[in-house]
Amino acid sequence: MNHDFGTWDYLVFVLYGIVIVSIGLWVSRKKKGVERTAQDYFLAGKSLPWWAIGASLIAANISAEQMIGMSGSGFAIGLGIASYEWMAAITLIIVGKFFLPIFFEKKIYTIPEFLEKRFGSNLKSILAVFWIALFVFVNLTSVLYLGAKALDTILGVGDGSLLIPAIIGLALFTLVYSLRGGLSSVAWTDVVQVTILVIGGLITAIIALQSLVPDGGIIAGLEYIYDKVPEKFSMILQKGELITPNGDDAWFDLPGLSVLLGGMWVANLYYWGFNQYIIQRTFAAKSLRESQRGIIFAGFLKLIIPLIVVVPGIIAFVLNAGPEGNVTAASVDPAFLKDSGVIDNDRAYPWLIDTFIPAGLKGLVLAALAAAIVSSLASMLNSTATIFTMDIYRPFINKNATERQNVATGRITAVVALLIACFIAPMLGNIKQAFQYIQEYTGIVSPGILAIFILGLFWKKTTNHAAIWGAVLSIPVAMYFKVGSNGWAEGTALEALFVNVPWMNQMAYTFVIVLGIILLLSWIEGKGKVDEKGIKLKKKLFKTGPVFNIGAFVIFVILAVLYAVFW
Repeated sequence: MNHDFGTWDYLVFVLYGIVIVSIGLWVSRKKKGVERTAQDYFLAGKSLPWWAIGASLIAANISAEQMIGMSGSGFAIGLGIASYEWMAAITLIIVGKFFLPIFFEKKIYTIPEFLEKRFGSNLKSILAVFWIALFVFVNLTSVLYLGAKALDTILGVGDGSLLIPAIIGLALFTLVYSLRGGLSSVAWTDVVQVTILVIGGLITAIIALQSLVPDGGIIAGLEYIYDKVPEKFSMILQKGELITPNGDDAWFDLPGLSVLLGGMWVANLYYWGFNQYIIQRTFAAKSLRESQRGIIFAGFLKLIIPLIVVVPGIIAFVLNAGPEGNVTAASVDPAFLKDSGVIDNDRAYPWLIDTFIPAGLKGLVLAALAAAIVSSLASMLNSTATIFTMDIYRPFINKNATERQNVATGRITAVVALLIACFIAPMLGNIKQAFQYIQEYTGIVSPGILAIFILGLFWKKTTNHAAIWGAVLSIPVAMYFKVGSNGWAEGTALEALFVNVPWMNQMAYTFVIVLGIILLLSWIEGKGKVDEKGIKLKKKLFKTGPVFNIGAFVIFVILAVLYAVFW
């Protein structure tokens, strides 16, 4: 592999670090004699404009999970994985239209806080603890691991020797610029981060495409990979249509129409509507209208993200395919092979950077990758600190906490969370497609949470006890489906009791079952009466401005064309 990381690359990368830290510290400066409040630290003083919100949403979302993991899925599956990005644009419209108005009316800091206002403190506490555990043990660890893995491939020799130093370096860099200023530092640096991310990502895609057809251009490159592997451009897969380099049927990852009509909605609505580290920046807007405009801006950015994170994976596949058009252990660059001889799909993006980006530009591309990683880490840390401080520390540990104590607790929480994640991150390994892996195992809990929120928001008869039972029972329901799909009961007398369905369908079935449980228990407990904490909804609450409405219409039209072309 070509590790020509030159002087200019180091200078660009160091300059990127200096700029981000400087912005973070400048934003976090405190006016003399004015104490920083919890609202300042956790919600940026509710001062963010629409363009900062939109940029911050994308920066928080696009991390190593997407840059590395989704490119790996592009290598293994193809453009079909872009449904996560394109359907997210529609999901953002739904969140902006129907969820945000209620959240703003309730004036909340955190998603668990909404649960307390709608249901009660017990459910809030249960899910607050769950979210902290999810952020620390799944999200933070996976982003640290994948990011460090990419840096190890680009800067080292891909043998893991730089893995631990990279994890520590990413963690320290994130703390330096985000810890002092809280969400303000995170959001304002995100504007720079997302700009670098998009530019760096486009540079990688463009150079790689041009390398395919040296005398052509970007369009010629796209036509080349489409002609070589047309099956990789199928958005709606049939069973057996596409086999990944490791011999798996891609249909089990993206099961046909279920992508448009089933479990994908569960994943997207949960992630964009009720995931604290994503939705928190919308709470920091100057107004509801400003927040909704930021949502639309993020929706448009989502439309171009597959060019940055999916197409590079397809390019890497084409470049490593044998004469018959398949990638095998014999045809693939040795950098893709693990010690066991298994093809590592998630090496696609780092391999492209290392192989095609020339010295002088590699520093900018690496800065884009670092921007994707640390912006997400910073968002997750801030949200972990917010939930712990506002939903656990204040109500249970120190009810009379001062503003200074709240902010200090948030900072300590962020440091502890990152230390735990740094310790666990190196233990992650042997994952075929990191992006799909994260989606699948987050999908154990997301259907139950989504069911609770949807009924809590829009069905006034939903009761607190029914919601608690829904949260508790959602895990065994989800795990029932895992038994069949993972073959845990294979060869036993119980095997016939379990079904083997794609995990995306598992999410849809779990959501419907938990929805039914909550509906039934609410009806039994409330005897058909409206719950005293039920939300009274008025039509005018969901009225949106012309900018939002026009933007939403344009997004729908673009997506209709994209799916019609690549069906």
